[in-house]
Amino acid sequence: MNPPIRTLLIDNHPLVLDGLRAILETYAQIEVTGTALSAPLGLDLALETRPDVILMDINMPQMNGIDALELFKEKLPAARILMLSMHDSREYISTSVMYGAAGYILKDVTTEEIVAAIETVASGGTYFSEGVRASLMGPSGDGRQPLTTREQAVLLLIAGGKSNRDTAALLEISEHTVETHRKNIKRKLGIATTAGLTRYALDNGLLER
Repeated sequence: MNPPIRTLLIDNHPLVLDGLRAILETYAQIEVTGTALSAPLGLDLALETRPDVILMDINMPQMNGIDALELFKEKLPAARILMLSMHDSREYISTSVMYGAAGYILKDVTTEEIVAAIETVASGGTYFSEGVRASLMGPSGDGRQPLTTREQAVLLLIAGGKSNRDTAALLEISEHTVETHRKNIKRKLGIATTAGLTRYALDNGLLER
């Protein structure tokens, strides 16, 4: 039997935090290592407890989740960070991925989906809840094939100027896998160049101009 996934919860709403902890502790595959009401407190706790997954709210005082992401990735590169938010804005989602988040889920998802997201990112995958995927890559209506969750993450990083090496490091996959995803993305979207991918991301509101 695999050891439980050590998970740290960060949210500035005590009721949300207590509720999440109470629910997640009913799952044998998850061990809640602690809770924090702010990103700075969460970072201190993370350095002490070394969690596998950090579930972090975006909208917090002192330091919001997106600003905290870069700091967490620098101090705890092995930890997988899953963003939790009320907002499905493309700007929040794409920026979170750019700064190294392994996933993004909305606060209205079921407990089962939160657990599935934690399990997915802990095993090295990326996870976007359905509402997030719809916002990030809504149906184009032009016959293009939909991108997978991992392809969406690769697209955002490449379009944001990251190299294959940087993208591989952020997503914890090989450069060869990044290149394969890049080719599949170009084929699915009918776009031949990296500049074209960047234009696509800008035109679809995935990146700030």
